[in-house]
Amino acid sequence: MEVINAIGRRKAAIARIYVKEGSGKVTINKKDLTEFFPSDILQYIVKQPLQTIGVSDKYDITANLDGGGYKGQAEALRLAIARALVKIDEESKPALKAEGFLTRDSRVVERKKPGRPKARKRFQFSKR
Repeated sequence: MEVINAIGRRKAAIARIYVKEGSGKVTINKKDLTEFFPSDILQYIVKQPLQTIGVSDKYDITANLDGGGYKGQAEALRLAIARALVKIDEESKPALKAEGFLTRDSRVVERKKPGRPKARKRFQFSKR
């Protein structure tokens, strides 16, 4: 099997991944998954697509993460892994789609408006 690459985005985070056959090792920015994401919840988020179709120890994943916060990066990586798994095996698409792993979450931070402290918040109103 040749190396499969895919991209995933979430908020300001971008994940570029390369998947090849191996032993289930996940490397992110030249660090191990447990070192890059110390939180068990974020590790779980990243591994969700692999566990859904039962191939968590079949592929080695190398990822380059850029931008955003740790939660957005984990979700961008999840999307990239799901897209790569569909490229490898088209039959895994219905299972991943049913779990919602192939949908790009397009919600981003709303811009700040002039004359306001934040996007929608207003300064305190004074009648007198």
